[in-house]
Amino acid sequence: MTDKYDAIVVGAGHNGLVCSALLAKAGKNVLVLEANDQVGGAAVTREFAAGYSASACAHLLYQLQPEVRKELKLAPKLATEDMTTIALAEDGPHLRITGDQVEGVSDDDAEQYRRFRKRMTRFADLLRTYFNKPPPRLGTKNFKDLLTLAQLGFDIRRLGKEEMQEFLRLIGMNIHDEVTERFDSPLLKGAISLDAVLGTHLGPRSPNTIMTYLYRQAGDHGRASVPHGGMGAISDELAHAARSAGATIRTNMPVKRIVVDNGRVTGVETEGGETFSSYTVISNADPKRTIMDLVGAKHIETGFGRRIHHLRARGNAAKLHLALDGLPSIKGLDKKDFGQRIVIAGDEHYVERAFNPAKYGEFSPHPVIEMTFPSFRDESLAPTGKHVMSAVVQYAPYGLKDGWDDAAKEAFKQVVITTIAKYAPDIEQRITASELLTPADIESEFHITGGHWHHAELTLDQFLFVRPVNGAAQYALPIDGLFLCGAGAHPGGGVSGAAGRNAARTILRREKAA
Repeated sequence: MTDKYDAIVVGAGHNGLVCSALLAKAGKNVLVLEANDQVGGAAVTREFAAGYSASACAHLLYQLQPEVRKELKLAPKLATEDMTTIALAEDGPHLRITGDQVEGVSDDDAEQYRRFRKRMTRFADLLRTYFNKPPPRLGTKNFKDLLTLAQLGFDIRRLGKEEMQEFLRLIGMNIHDEVTERFDSPLLKGAISLDAVLGTHLGPRSPNTIMTYLYRQAGDHGRASVPHGGMGAISDELAHAARSAGATIRTNMPVKRIVVDNGRVTGVETEGGETFSSYTVISNADPKRTIMDLVGAKHIETGFGRRIHHLRARGNAAKLHLALDGLPSIKGLDKKDFGQRIVIAGDEHYVERAFNPAKYGEFSPHPVIEMTFPSFRDESLAPTGKHVMSAVVQYAPYGLKDGWDDAAKEAFKQVVITTIAKYAPDIEQRITASELLTPADIESEFHITGGHWHHAELTLDQFLFVRPVNGAAQYALPIDGLFLCGAGAHPGGGVSGAAGRNAARTILRREKAA
């Protein structure tokens, strides 16, 4: 027997949960099918060693959109909020950034940073406005699309002549040139460069890295928080919102295929052989997995299939979890500093050199690292007196030249620990257990092609009007009734909920207009 639903969402990642909750609130009978045993996709908290838990992939909350919070009445409990970024120095004082204030630099650099931050915040706010609505199509005569394009042009002009010119000049530039022109402090240039490239297959000299920096700022102006209970607590709250609105969520239900008949979707079939019927299917999976695996190339036009096939989605960030018998010692840090965000990115050249090996399928021997110690303020994550370290590490290419076998993983893990030990000499003797997730592991565990958090690289040719590709930029795919709602759709990745909200609103508007 086949069950019939108004909409089926494939994948209970945070965007899928947002989309299902909003559709259910609108009165739709919604089914969500999740392959794993818990909801959240890459935003989950799980145990990696006996008694030790960590946010498995995403580990900081900095992009959750206010519109999503308001419409779903979210009130996440935060263990740490508005975190200071501490950029570690091998010798001398560490640099600290909180909002538009920076300590450990010259007065001139501090003033330049305030000006830089003010400008970037204004530009990021402009982008954020368009993150929360479907992007207009280019080359269309549709009145709504033309109106949105006109509004975008007007909003850019409202910046004023000088700022408009600066926005248009900067948007495609690299972050390296901008920071070297503005600042003297190596640590400040390194910290900003890290924020521009984290989670991407880009280096500071790569074009578009000012855009990726603005993307990061377009959440809560880059202010990072750690939810109590880890990122899985956010996903659990979203799942509660969806269920409360009437959606049905089933875990351990991997979808085998999206059923297409005569050019339109009619439902899904699971790996277990169950079938569920609906004329609206929304995929929270990445575009490549959705089209090439779940739908199948035979159901799509050749040119569209080629564009999806060539979508760039090569993950380049690894995740390291350490179970520690106590906090390590880092010269120049007080104990309270372990509740903050700590980065290793000596300067802009260090970050670029870290990226260079990835171009040739090799991991970085001197990686860039973003570290947190979430158990410092959240005792639920580790046994009493013990601690967890969670780190995002660049660069670890998905397509490692000789493959990510056990030896390669162990070698890279040791490189990361050795890098941290330059600042925390006792870190290795504190470790009681560890886990390294390479992009290949992220692909396997979270079903993300290429292990790329954004489902597709954030570059101007895969952004806004053409994300993920031309012909699929407004959530609807070229199969009647099939939609995307994940990070591969506009605006991109990060735990923001914008793509899920936009997809739900698009579907509801289409039904209303039909």
